[in-house]
Amino acid sequence: MDTVIKVFSILPWGDWAALAAFFVGWSGYAWFAKDRSQTRPSVLATTNRYRRLWMMQATYRDVRVIDGVVIQNLSTSPSFFASTTILLIGGLLAALSAGDKASDLVRDLPFAARTTVLIFELKLVLLLVIFVYAFFRFTWSMRQYTFGALMIAAAPEAKQFDALGDEAEDKRKAFADKAGRVVGMAAETFNDGLRAYYLAFAAVGWFFSPLIFMLATAGVIWILYQREFHSEVLGALNS
Repeated sequence: MDTVIKVFSILPWGDWAALAAFFVGWSGYAWFAKDRSQTRPSVLATTNRYRRLWMMQATYRDVRVIDGVVIQNLSTSPSFFASTTILLIGGLLAALSAGDKASDLVRDLPFAARTTVLIFELKLVLLLVIFVYAFFRFTWSMRQYTFGALMIAAAPEAKQFDALGDEAEDKRKAFADKAGRVVGMAAETFNDGLRAYYLAFAAVGWFFSPLIFMLATAGVIWILYQREFHSEVLGALNS
């Protein structure tokens, strides 16, 4: 019991409340967005339908060069973010090693909260955890796009589907469902990494005050919700 009290005494209760709101908000919105997309179209769910349609069209092409180019272009985004994330992680580790100097630098910022070096390092650790998580999601997205490329390369040619006769359409649909799902999972994983980036901006608010941290978390989640379920591009995709 004494150990638990000592752990909780590291941070003021306001900081613990802000941290709890951050992680509950993050995990809660991730669950909400996935559940909500079952009944209301979201950007991700809508584009997943287009991915399945893309895979269906690929079964009618004998030469699938364009499909390979599209897969390669899609995989460049998580590759870029993964490389960028490595640099951010390195910068945060350097800031952690700087200790007092980095803490003094932040204290000179306008409106920044004056805290102990330990609390400052905990704030850096939070950012580090967020970007490490994002790195794993981006790299896993890259691998999933590779799996999708393999499935397209291994798909039978259009004439081989046609040779199946009455079963051709069912085989095409089965391939489109499977390949579309793999490419869709790559996009979902990439979306997880992007969401982590958005919430990292909210975590920066902790350097100013727990209240700003909570407000920034709520603001970022609201922006994510608006873009996922009420954006203009979603209307265009569903029109």
